[in-house]
Amino acid sequence: MKMVSRKVDLRSDTVTKPTDSMRAAMAIAEVDDDVLGYDPIALQLEEEMAKLTGKEAALFVPSGTMGNLISVLVHCDIRGSEVILGDNSHIHILENGGIATIGGVHPRTVKNNDDGTIDIDLIEAAIRNPKGELFFPTTRLICLENTHANSGGKCLPVEYIDEVGELTKKHGLKLHIDGARIFNASIALGVSVDRLVQTADSVSVCLSKGLGAPVGSVIVGSKSFIAKAKRVRKTLGGGMRQIGILCAAALIAIKENVPKLATDHHNAKLLASGLNQINGVKVDPKSVETNIIFFEMEEDSKISVETVCKSLEERGIFMMLDGKTRARMVLHHQISTSDVEYTLSCFQQTLSGIAAAGGN
Repeated sequence: MKMVSRKVDLRSDTVTKPTDSMRAAMAIAEVDDDVLGYDPIALQLEEEMAKLTGKEAALFVPSGTMGNLISVLVHCDIRGSEVILGDNSHIHILENGGIATIGGVHPRTVKNNDDGTIDIDLIEAAIRNPKGELFFPTTRLICLENTHANSGGKCLPVEYIDEVGELTKKHGLKLHIDGARIFNASIALGVSVDRLVQTADSVSVCLSKGLGAPVGSVIVGSKSFIAKAKRVRKTLGGGMRQIGILCAAALIAIKENVPKLATDHHNAKLLASGLNQINGVKVDPKSVETNIIFFEMEEDSKISVETVCKSLEERGIFMMLDGKTRARMVLHHQISTSDVEYTLSCFQQTLSGIAAAGGN
């Protein structure tokens, strides 16, 4: 691949680099052994995240995948328990089947709608074994995802989450929210994070996606939930020592990057609107609620998405293929309005060049 003078990395909001202020905070972080429970910066981060989410306690974990896995294992602590979750959810599709292979938890999938929700009546119909029948696993947990990544970063409204929360209480179940991008949802909806997750028993929040920290996630819940989660984290190998170095960067991310999420959303809508005006590109600007865009190529364009992505890489534009027919672009705080304009210019030039060469 030839060298390019400019790089616009839209593969994910996980590709951000630590800022100077993060590196400075990491360099001077006071640290101790977190497995023993004494790392002061880790405790500060956990206290801050518990406060922001309105929960009693929090726990730093290496990744969102581990955070979700720990949460499911705590709520479904009897092997053979069942969790209801969306058929297009991150936990079900993109976390290596960990809840089943490691936890022995049975996934009961229900269809996700285009907006990331699951119909309430379908959730209720999927709840099994309230009377202890021998033939079915016992439902113990419902999982939601906000924002919903595979639906294009759609936001679950607080009214919907409340309704699912009421359903869990009615049936004596627990509610876990995969809130990897819950701050994006909060900014887009104009609803505080603590209100969004008020009815949830646990939430996993990613620090290294939209917030831009280099590593880690936090799970939040009751004190008893976090006490059990800490034991499961240790079992999974997630107990680390001087994590204050990582937590220091996360504290800066919360302080400095949460306010920038609105700009990420604005730039995503700007990019989607621009793509919609380019001949052959298929994208719905109205579907872009936060920082994620999916696009396809019009059937009569005779140009594949894979060809477009490879050609754009030669101009320094990087995206992620999502199957054979569409690609994903994710905006983050290190993508500027100028980067959006450059991307649109490269798109136009690339498609014109491919068409002139005969397509495909």
